[in-house]
Order: sequence, then structure tokens, then C-alpha cells
Amino acid sequence: MTGANTTPLRLGSRRSPMAIAQSGDVARLISERTARPVEIVGITSFGDVSQAQLTQIGGTGVFVSSLREALLRGEVDLAVHSLKDLPTASPAGITLAAIPVRDDPRDALVARDGAKLADLHPGAKIGTGSPRRAAQLSVLRADVSCVPIRGNANTRLAKLRDGDVDALVLAYAGLARIGCTHLVTEIFEPESMLPAPGQGALAVECRAGDAALIELLTVADDGATRAAVTAERALLAALEAGCSAPVGAFASDAGRGRLRLDGVVLGELDDSANGEMIVVREHGEAEAADCVRLARDLAARMLSRGAARLMGVPGSASGDRASGNRALEDAIPGTKAPADTATNNRDDAHE
Repeated sequence: MTGANTTPLRLGSRRSPMAIAQSGDVARLISERTARPVEIVGITSFGDVSQAQLTQIGGTGVFVSSLREALLRGEVDLAVHSLKDLPTASPAGITLAAIPVRDDPRDALVARDGAKLADLHPGAKIGTGSPRRAAQLSVLRADVSCVPIRGNANTRLAKLRDGDVDALVLAYAGLARIGCTHLVTEIFEPESMLPAPGQGALAVECRAGDAALIELLTVADDGATRAAVTAERALLAALEAGCSAPVGAFASDAGRGRLRLDGVVLGELDDSANGEMIVVREHGEAEAADCVRLARDLAARMLSRGAARLMGVPGSASGDRASGNRALEDAIPGTKAPADTATNNRDDAHE
């Protein structure tokens, strides 16, 4: 099949400069490995035009739904998303066909005058739309103020230049995709700030019934990246069934076919009088093939250690087991699930 068809594949992408850049990377990868031309079709999502906070308009899934609808209507053949934008369940009729090699998953600080986090003055305003980043920043520097900020990366960088904020926290991978890594003043290692599940990775979706295209897109899939993000998303799915606090997760190569998974849940207890941030962090290790079981075990330990009590948690400390099992199954890339299952609304959809 490779090289036999010269009809261009229509790749659906959000219209932001970052989305177009990452979609272009995927288009070139597919064309180089299959000789099949790929053209990018820009699609505007509700999340791109709304100025409301993500938690008010349905979470990061609002950036995905328009592309998925275009896929199901046959207007595009495949779609590219930032993987961390994807809800932990795939809707019927769509499959996660490829996850290319992951870019740098870390978060980065952009501040004026080359300032690092430790250099910022007390009360400094750090712009971020991510509760996960805000919570971890409050642990690192309790005396700074995190302020909500929306818009694509260039819009946020303009707010920094205009003095609306003293610094920004963005994904390093996103800054790299738009050629702005020279603005980074500090990179946060996972030891101090765990990234969002799937951060730095891209997701290539297509219609589940298109077997020929699914086979073609395997050329863009990276097995090591898929195992890592499957673990991270499975952890998120399990924790979504038991708590509603910000979640960070990162899976890394532990050598000899093994995977290490680090996870963190942060939040305040409902009955906390002083607003103290509670941090529940765990790590585990297993064979890469057991990435979902690793995530399930890690989530259980985190929930038993108190994660289930953070930020208005329904049910008991063990969470809703039935919902958790369904969410874990849905978190495995490529599986089918109802479109209305849990959405990751905890993180900033703009890299």
C-alpha cells in the first residue's frame, strides 16, 4: 500500500500557530515514510474562540470535539491533537491510530530579565490556565500568585511583554514547536513539577472503520511513547473516578523493558481552615507491557493515602470502583468508549 495512492490525506488541525506547526510535523512524517501526500485542513473549535476558563466550558475536551466531529462527518481523514487534550475515553467510531515519538514533556518558566522562579519577588503574578501547574507552583513558592490566563502561546507571551504578568509557565514542547525556546528562563524537572499526562506527545486519530488508513498510520507510531502515555492516562482515568484534584503524571524508561511511573495529586481539604496544599505523590515500576496494571496499583495507593479526600471527592476513599474500572479500560489508546466519559479538565490545553 505504501506509495501506491497519491490522493492527499486530509489532516484536520486546530488553527493556532502551535497546532498548525505540530500538525505539519506529523504530515511530513507520514509523507516521508509512505510517500502519501498530506494536506492540512484548519478547523476552529469552541475552545479556541471562547474566553471562559476551561473548567467552565467543559475542560480540554472542547478543543478536541470539533476535530472529531469533522472526522466522523468525513470532512477530514485524520486529526492531530496534543495528547494531553484528549479525554481519557475515545468516542465510538474513532481510534487513536498513532502516537509519534514524544517531545520534551517538561514545563518551563518564561520570565522577564532571565528570572528563575527563585528570583521572582514575593507576590509576583505567574500566568497559567492550569490548576496542576498552579498547585505545584504554590508548593515551590507559596508567596507568588498564580493568575488565570487564556489564549494561545503567542497571546500569553504578549501579556508577559505588556506587563500583565511577571512570568508564565508553559509546556517546553509547545514553545519549541513555535520556535520560542530562547525565551525559557527555567525548565522544571519532573522531580519538582510533574507534567500533565501525555504532555509533549501528539495523538493521531482516524475513523475506526478505516482499516487501510489505520495500517498506514502505524508508520508514525512509537511503541515506547505509547506505553508511557498509556500508563499516564490510565493513572489519570483511575484517579478521575476517585478525586477531582489536579493530577500530574510522568512515565519514564527504567531500563530493561521496564517503566517507572510517577504520579501526584494536589489539593486542599474541604475542611481546611488555612488553605494548606496537600500533596500525595507516589511512584512505581513494572514491565512496560504491564503499564495499565502499574497505573491501577499506583492510583490505588494514592487514593488510600488521602488523594480521595481532596477537592470535593465523591464516595469513599476507595473511589467508585465500577467507574474506575471503566475509565481504566477507556484510557488504553485505541479502545472504544462512550463519548461522554470523563474529560481531563485539569490542565491547560495550550501547550
